[in-house]
Amino acid sequence: MTEIHFDAAAFGRKARAAAGTLAAAFALCALPAMAQQATAPKARTTPRTADYILAIVNQELVTNGELEQRLARIRDTAQRNGTKLPPAAELRQQVLDALIDERVQVTHARENGQRVDDAELDRAVANVAAQNQITLTQLRQRLTAEGMDFTRFRNNIRDQIMIERIREREVQGRIKVTEAEIDALLDKQRAQAGNATEYNIAQILVTVPEGASDAVVAERKAKLDAALARVRGGEAFEAVAKEVSEDANRANGGVIGLRASTRLPDVFVEQVRGLKAGEIAPQYLRTAAGFHSLKLIERREAGAFSITQTHARHILLRPSAQLTQEAAVRRLSEFKRVIGTRANSFEQLAKDNSEDGSAPQGGDLGWASPGQFVPEFEEAMNALPIGGISDPLVSRFGVHLIQVIDRRQTTLDPKQQREQAKNVLREQKFDPAYLDWLRDLRARAYIEMREPPV
Repeated sequence: MTEIHFDAAAFGRKARAAAGTLAAAFALCALPAMAQQATAPKARTTPRTADYILAIVNQELVTNGELEQRLARIRDTAQRNGTKLPPAAELRQQVLDALIDERVQVTHARENGQRVDDAELDRAVANVAAQNQITLTQLRQRLTAEGMDFTRFRNNIRDQIMIERIREREVQGRIKVTEAEIDALLDKQRAQAGNATEYNIAQILVTVPEGASDAVVAERKAKLDAALARVRGGEAFEAVAKEVSEDANRANGGVIGLRASTRLPDVFVEQVRGLKAGEIAPQYLRTAAGFHSLKLIERREAGAFSITQTHARHILLRPSAQLTQEAAVRRLSEFKRVIGTRANSFEQLAKDNSEDGSAPQGGDLGWASPGQFVPEFEEAMNALPIGGISDPLVSRFGVHLIQVIDRRQTTLDPKQQREQAKNVLREQKFDPAYLDWLRDLRARAYIEMREPPV
């Protein structure tokens, strides 16, 4: 999921972090337009008739024609999806800013020596043809019909790959996670885990009437002492509880049953917290109900360091100029139908179609801990039963079809705990780091805004 992201990561993050009400429509529309936008002529080229230059960005142009094309895509998708857009002037400015951001990133990637070899580019272009179920010859013909030169199309795909690579490298390089931050997160997780710990406790309760005299209290305590003497003499705690205890669980040997610590009296939790399973609290407990002797039957630690890992696989299609997001969703829906009829297997479809490094392994992503995948992917994966297949899911990387193979409980060792916490913190910091990086790029870029012709 990290080899070639094209433009999905940037637009997914930017939409969530900065685009506000535009987010849904922009995330859906920006990707298919990317390759077409990047076909804009260089600054030295005269713009087409009825078109004009809006901005020059590091010797590249942003034209009114491509702005109108992007706006049309956004409005069309928003209308189909029922998405409310900002007022026209605000929407226009947001899209213009996005186009400028793209040019800034393209030129920065080139200036920093990003390269994509021809073999890798050939594979990416072949994937575009395969996604559209056409041959390379037919792809060339379609591009020609749409007025796009094939060489320029290849160069646009190359630019998208370079942009994503430098974005991931430089933004990740800006993210710093300190040991103190990791310690703080682990402390928080431990506290949450402690609150969620489950206890199964048995008790012998000897009640004390409200307002009882000292003599009655002494008599009640003596009854509990006698019961505990029998337990210390070798009788089973539960057997004595069935005979002596005066609580509602007497018939069960005083066993309360497994409950979260939040559903138990705090004084009970404190009394048994340090016990091992099978041990009896050395001191009795006095409450408003009477005298209690507690035994810990079972403790189940929940939360931070006993985690559920998921073994999943996926098929990833990346939207492009020739495969819209909607088309990718339809294609994956068809894959799901085919898998359901057993006409083909998930593994084979992943090998033949998935656009990430897991494809040779049939889309196998291995065992994953919480926080290892981006939130939108993980949420969909966690909702699936074992063997279940998701509907097509849009993430910052593209469109996925997910299948859960298995799940298991595992306990993280201290090193794994720290690594997991570090990953969580890095994900939390990515959006602000990306926006800071983009602001810095714009501040260093040459950007000349042009007034529309009169």
